[in-house]
Amino acid sequence: MDDGTAEAAEVLAGSIAEQQDVRRADSIDINPVVLAAIEQRLDEQLPAVEAFFDLLLSGREGAGLLRYYDGGFYRPHRDQADEAAWPGAARRAITMVVFLNDDGFTGGVLRVGDADVPPVAGTLIAFPADMLHEVTPVRGAPRDSIVDWCLTPGRPGG
Repeated sequence: MDDGTAEAAEVLAGSIAEQQDVRRADSIDINPVVLAAIEQRLDEQLPAVEAFFDLLLSGREGAGLLRYYDGGFYRPHRDQADEAAWPGAARRAITMVVFLNDDGFTGGVLRVGDADVPPVAGTLIAFPADMLHEVTPVRGAPRDSIVDWCLTPGRPGG
């Protein structure tokens, strides 16, 4: 991620736009070869996610890499939405987050519903995309993660 290209992560709320009061993080574009390897590893997780949630999934939206710098956060939100600006968001059934690091920073906890999930490098967490969640403020070094959404067939927007 250090060699990637960063741009401010956006928020889907009526439109797709940067909203620093809601989300302070960067989306990082990385080497396509590395991204392809990440995509393959996430694809390998789909059967386990389907089995755990007892869902038929039609694939994934596509991995995104996020970096939360000192002071970064994401206010409470849901990943599934019926928005004209991103019709595919209505098909999001399961959110997947993979923590890439866990040292040099404090905070950056993924709060899913009433549960706090501290970032532990290498951990994949999956939860319903319509569940309220947030990332608490990060202090110190950057917090890096991969995010993706498992899609279900036959939902609006797809």
